[in-house]
Amino acid sequence: MRVNTKFDRPDPALVEQLARFSSATIHEAQGRLGALSSALKPVDPAMSLCGPAFTVRCAPRDNLMLQVAIAHAQPGDVVVVSAGEYAEAGSFGDVLANACQAKGLAGLVTDTGVRDTAELRKLGFPVFSYSVSIKGTVKETVGPLAEPIQIGGELVRPGDVIRGDADGLVVVRREDLAYAIEQARKREEAEAAYIAAYRSGRSVIEVSNLAGVLEAKGLVIEG
Repeated sequence: MRVNTKFDRPDPALVEQLARFSSATIHEAQGRLGALSSALKPVDPAMSLCGPAFTVRCAPRDNLMLQVAIAHAQPGDVVVVSAGEYAEAGSFGDVLANACQAKGLAGLVTDTGVRDTAELRKLGFPVFSYSVSIKGTVKETVGPLAEPIQIGGELVRPGDVIRGDADGLVVVRREDLAYAIEQARKREEAEAAYIAAYRSGRSVIEVSNLAGVLEAKGLVIEG
């Protein structure tokens, strides 16, 4: 089996700009698109990642190709693993996290389990996973690298950008990166205006123009 690990990565300056926005803001800003399943959670809520996806597909309970992906990913990449949403396997722990950190990788996202979570928190390497499991894995099955994968209900292509924080994960298509940044900026500005209006004493119904909506739905508030 031959695999090709070459793909186009986005401008690092754009990735850095995207990282300034939260996953929720980006999801809303790009038309409520790109949110991965909420089942994928950070090992520590303080963990945050943003970078181009280096994709890999693994067989359940098998981390052979994950290790190959770590070996070939480039600094700043987020290793994104599709392994069939298999919860009962600890395919990644503190040893591999140290390998990732030594290479300058930006994080790991996997739809299987991880372990050594206390050590991962101390290390601070960002890890988002489907589960936590102490059960070991084998190293038997080869599979594709740097090809489109399905994870968390979303298609993720190599070079698409993954942004993760305490609230979740969102994917931004490489070609849509500049647009997503601009729309996220506009959304933050709009939200700041809402907050200023609330603090000035205006109601949420007034600020969000909900009076007409409520009237059309027949809601009458008495008292």
